Amino acid sequence: MQKTKLEYVWLDGYKPEPTLRSKIKIVDRYCSHVEEVPLWGFDGSSTQQAKGSSSDCILKPIRLYNSPFASDQLVLCEVFNADGTPHETNSRNKIESLNQKEYWFGFEQEYTLMLSGRPLGWNPDPLIFPKEQGDYYCGVGGTNIGSLGRKIMHEHIKKCLVAGVSIHGTNAEVMLGQWEYQVFGRGAKKSADNAWMARYILYRIAEKYEVDVNIDPKPIKGDWNGNGMHTNFSNNKMRDEGGEDYIKSICEKFKPAHKEHIIEYGSKNEERLTGLHETQHIDTFSYGVSDRGASIRIPLALTQKNWKGYLEDRRPSGNADPYRVTNRILTTMEQ
Repeated sequence: MQKTKLEYVWLDGYKPEPTLRSKIKIVDRYCSHVEEVPLWGFDGSSTQQAKGSSSDCILKPIRLYNSPFASDQLVLCEVFNADGTPHETNSRNKIESLNQKEYWFGFEQEYTLMLSGRPLGWNPDPLIFPKEQGDYYCGVGGTNIGSLGRKIMHEHIKKCLVAGVSIHGTNAEVMLGQWEYQVFGRGAKKSADNAWMARYILYRIAEKYEVDVNIDPKPIKGDWNGNGMHTNFSNNKMRDEGGEDYIKSICEKFKPAHKEHIIEYGSKNEERLTGLHETQHIDTFSYGVSDRGASIRIPLALTQKNWKGYLEDRRPSGNADPYRVTNRILTTMEQ
């Protein structure tokens, strides 16, 4: 009888942001649909999701991916209580919009590869810094990029494609040792599912090379770029009808909800949103065409297509929970 290795992946209860967990279950056959994947339990007292006196939590499979690793399939799960109710840490289940399937989201996930507490390619001596930023963004060559970072980047692309994650691109970023990939999905939940699975695959690759992935908003203090997770979004009307008045009305709708968005957009984001390094200050909301120093950038391409397309929310930090980000955007859009 054929055996299949299912790698269950879920979000734990750590705060202020959850981290990823996984474990493997052996079943008797390959699962063609997520509905065929069995529920499974885990010790919630070890993940800050339960007390030891009543520690059982339930993993409910919600999306199935091909595995690019030694397992056969990756199973993304939501966490439920033993009584079948959604766990309080289950941010995916809190996306309740009836129109969520019409929304498209694209996440630009920035991350910094770290070795012994320093970005990859930096001198290990904490008193020695690389040359200033400028040559690293989309750079080429050992001094600007380094072979290991590029190797990890290409392996991440390949494994995401094997898994069926909709990864759309990648590039070296502004700080040495910093990278970005873009991941996409149709539907709020599916988009965020892909964003979490792309992170999981990246972390697993980093294990292989014995480096760390840092998605904190400001891994290196000072005159260095931080990690963001710029979030591109659109609904049917933005894509099909558009119009300058409608697009600007959306931006205006986001203005009074700025503080509510910031709460959902990742911890320590004040370290990144300083008004420098392609950010708007955390206390200020702004929008503008082709403006990477704005809270929301209106892409130039949108204005050239009769104001049809998507907007880019540049406020979410690299460590933000994609479920919370999408949910907050949907909430504001539908107010």
